[in-house]
Amino acid sequence: MSGFARTDTSVIGRWWWTVDRWALGALAILGAFGALLTLAAPPPAADLFVHRQLVLMPLAAFILASVSLLSPKEVRRLAVVVFIGSLVLLVMTLTSGVEINGAQRWVSIAGFSLQPSEFVKTSFIVVAAWMFSQARLKKSSPGNVLAGGLFLLVAALLLMQPDVGMVVVVAAVWFTQFFLAGLPLVWMAALTVMAIGSLAASYFTFPHVASRVDRFLDPATGDNYQVTTSMEAFMHGGLTGRGPGEGTIKEVLPDAHADFIFAVAGEEFGLLACLVIVGLFVFVMVRGFSRLTEENSLFVLLAGTGLLVQFGLQAIINMASSLHLIPTKGMTLPFISHGGSSLMAMSLGMGMVLALTRRRKVLGETP
Repeated sequence: MSGFARTDTSVIGRWWWTVDRWALGALAILGAFGALLTLAAPPPAADLFVHRQLVLMPLAAFILASVSLLSPKEVRRLAVVVFIGSLVLLVMTLTSGVEINGAQRWVSIAGFSLQPSEFVKTSFIVVAAWMFSQARLKKSSPGNVLAGGLFLLVAALLLMQPDVGMVVVVAAVWFTQFFLAGLPLVWMAALTVMAIGSLAASYFTFPHVASRVDRFLDPATGDNYQVTTSMEAFMHGGLTGRGPGEGTIKEVLPDAHADFIFAVAGEEFGLLACLVIVGLFVFVMVRGFSRLTEENSLFVLLAGTGLLVQFGLQAIINMASSLHLIPTKGMTLPFISHGGSSLMAMSLGMGMVLALTRRRKVLGETP
């Protein structure tokens, strides 16, 4: 039973009866899966990962819940502030960032390592939605041009790190939003051609992209240890898995706690648990889209759709990489992989989704 009456007019009471509690519960279960899999991390990393997770999970829950209390206007304002701040930090990574595996994607602040691109990605989606909606509602608004200019700026900064995978996600979400906002067919054809050309250019420009694609198409062309080991984990897990903490692949699989955590889940909990995880991601997206269909605000529709597409696309990329369905890409599994910046940014994004999809008309609230 709920502890709040429908007549409760307090902030929390109004939030409880308007927020999507089913989606909130599904996100909580995903977070629980993440905590459980972190506990299964191999020593000596276990103590470090568990300690970080115990600190980050409550903070992520607080961010998600706090942001879900906001109105659409407050969500927009928050996104602008986060976008400007994270854009500055993104520039800083190019001059004073920490280089890991040949990429400068992290900046150290007060002893903490932060990946600004995660926050740029989330906040840019909402900012672009605002600009697209303004261009549609006000013919004199330069919203489309501004959204396009900011996209090129973000893409350029990400490519300088380099982070081609993040650019692909940002571009896919931006294109989806532009399409929903009324993208002319001529522009759609032109942007599609440009996207295909950009993907081809990245293959010839970035050696690590070419290497991953070549190894995906022909495993004999290079080292496929991670993918091969990941596939072994799924085979060892079978239908029900070996049991919590009983997996052995995690001890020899690099990034088992982050990029390949889905493989750890497959070995220790089996196919059934993996299907449950996939089902939870699908459930959150379906719930979100179903609520957005009832919205009259174009901004809410574009922002919510963009955030949900990002959420689902990132999950697909992570799981498909682990299953050797696409070339490998170092991208975390939302709410499950270990990674502070990703967890905080994803909590911010899904908190925004919950805020945008609240049923405000139930209690007479206005957007």
